[in-house]
Amino acid sequence: MPTPESGLPCAIVEATAEAYQLRRQEQIVYWTRLGPVSEAAQRSSATHTTMLARGRSILAQRSVLVVTRFAKTWDHMVMETDIDASRPLRLLQAQPCRMTPSALRMNSSAAAAAAKPAFSAVQQVTNFEETIANRPDFDHSGTPIEITKSPDPSWSFGEGVRTGPRPATEEKVHHEIDPYSPDRSVAQNYRLLISGIAPRPIGFISTLSADGKTKNLAPFSYFQVVDHDPPMCIVSFSSRFGPVKDTYRNLKETGECVINTVSENMIEAVSASSIDAPYGLSEWDVTGLTEAPTTTVKPLRVKESVLSIEGKIVDIKEFEGHKPGMSSAAICLIKATRFWVQEDAANEDFSHIELDKLRPIAQLGGMSYGRISSTFELPRTRWQDEQPKSELLTKLEQEKQDS
Repeated sequence: MPTPESGLPCAIVEATAEAYQLRRQEQIVYWTRLGPVSEAAQRSSATHTTMLARGRSILAQRSVLVVTRFAKTWDHMVMETDIDASRPLRLLQAQPCRMTPSALRMNSSAAAAAAKPAFSAVQQVTNFEETIANRPDFDHSGTPIEITKSPDPSWSFGEGVRTGPRPATEEKVHHEIDPYSPDRSVAQNYRLLISGIAPRPIGFISTLSADGKTKNLAPFSYFQVVDHDPPMCIVSFSSRFGPVKDTYRNLKETGECVINTVSENMIEAVSASSIDAPYGLSEWDVTGLTEAPTTTVKPLRVKESVLSIEGKIVDIKEFEGHKPGMSSAAICLIKATRFWVQEDAANEDFSHIELDKLRPIAQLGGMSYGRISSTFELPRTRWQDEQPKSELLTKLEQEKQDS
């Protein structure tokens, strides 16, 4: 199977100058089937311009093999062809593709933007209006968030699980899964993880393209705060077919972003920003959310968010995809440079945000979201305070000393 590293020609033909963009030096591709184009033309400093002009001329004269998009692995590339077999097609030995170490890195050309994934990890829904017709309306009354006791207030050290839907004595069988098994799909891993690791916070991230012309806004649930001194967050981008995420490309090229929190009253607008809008179209216009100025970075913040965090990239780590032909997965470490907090949502010294004002939305499995309607509190315990009161802790400490 040919890969960028194999040095074999890559069959890539795009019919317009707009679709053929050389975005970075490590992402260079050349045409392979264009008809009578000289080797000298291939080696010229204006190779891609020369070949585009020739290609358009040839396409006007005869049928030519056209690769319209990367949508699958290298040995299953989607092609559209209408070649007249009676007319011999002269082949050129193309330059090998030179790409970054990832198995496949897509640019954001028109052809790349048209790429279709070989699978759909996201749950597809039809007749959604009918599905929700009989569900109760969302409660907008602003009912105070209830604070209850913990699930098992009388629990003591060593007692394990005493409450739940099934007795603790009932044996629970677990199924072992190899995530890299040949018969295990990426979609299966995705659906398992997002339904099993829940709830997850949503990082609503604002970025700006390197040329400053395109403002991007997108939600991510592979997101978390990881430290407070210095304040740090992470956001990750999944390995995928098709073009890399605009947010990831902007982060790599500019190193700047704003992370905005998502509250209940924002969720429809936030979800709308996930639409597969054409490249160059800003999600700000799609959502109708309000732009607000920033201080240390160029991307704007979302005024409707209770908390916004200006940040700059500290490090990016890339990982090869599960399947051949997929772009690299990546984790971005972001250092906060400014906080913006809604004044009526915080305490006097801006060290705490009221949950009733934040009203955060959590991402669950599939297309489900969750809201917080009830909480409970549990204090952290200290050994020196609890050991004298617990026979088990006293016994464990004595056994340790005796050993």
